[in-house]
Parts: sequence; C-alpha cells; structure tokens
Amino acid sequence: MTVMAAERGKEWLSGAGLRPTRQRLSLAGLLVGDGQDRHVTAESLYASVLQSGEKVSLATVYNTLRAFCQAGLMREIMVDGAKSYFDTNMSDHPHFYWEDSEELMDAPSDQLEICRLPEAPAGAEVSKVDVVIRLRRK
Repeated sequence: MTVMAAERGKEWLSGAGLRPTRQRLSLAGLLVGDGQDRHVTAESLYASVLQSGEKVSLATVYNTLRAFCQAGLMREIMVDGAKSYFDTNMSDHPHFYWEDSEELMDAPSDQLEICRLPEAPAGAEVSKVDVVIRLRRK
C-alpha cells in the first residue's frame, strides 16, 4: 500500500472516531486509498487483502465492514436479500446491479425520479430508500 493510501485510510477512520488498528488501517487503505468510491463484498475485499500480502481473516473483514457501517463510513446494500455489498459513497444514490457478473455500480441519481412513497405504518417513519436497478445483457 502506498503512503498516500495509508494516510487517506487513517484520515477516513479518524474522521469517524474509529481506533486505527492494523486491520482497520489495511482495509481502509484498500477501500479509500486511491480516493475512488468502492462497492465491495466481504469476499472481494478479503481477496484484495490477500493480494496485498496482509494477514487479516475473513471474519475480521466482515466484522470491520460492519463497524465501518455503524460508524457511518459505508453503507450496506442488500441484493436478493442474501448478498451484501458495501458502498463507500454515502450520498443518496441508486445502483445498477448486473445479474450476470453480480457487479454493483452507481447509477446516475439525476436521472431517477421518485414522485411518491407509500405512507409509513403508524408509529414508523421512512429512514431511507435503496434503489437497485437490475440489469441483464441483451
């Protein structure tokens, strides 16, 4: 990992008040080190960790991604109720999901228009709306 990637990762963690452990720094550097937003699964991030030569278990990757979400650094996007993707882009935006490659990517939010949502049941409020547009190749 480059010095710049490590520094970005450290700043990302400190901005959320998370203690910069070795594992968190390693994962943060992979997630935000180049300044680009990412959509990762725990498994894809674990593969990147292995390629980088770091020693982090898959369980640690899962636990760390959950901690990043709880700290407000990432959000979890569920696809098919079983597959979790983790997004470093915290702005409200829709996603494209490619069914054949299982890739999740940002969709242009300026082209999405939601005119009305159903009223929430009594005693509840809408906390967020996730829009995942499924794509298949022609």
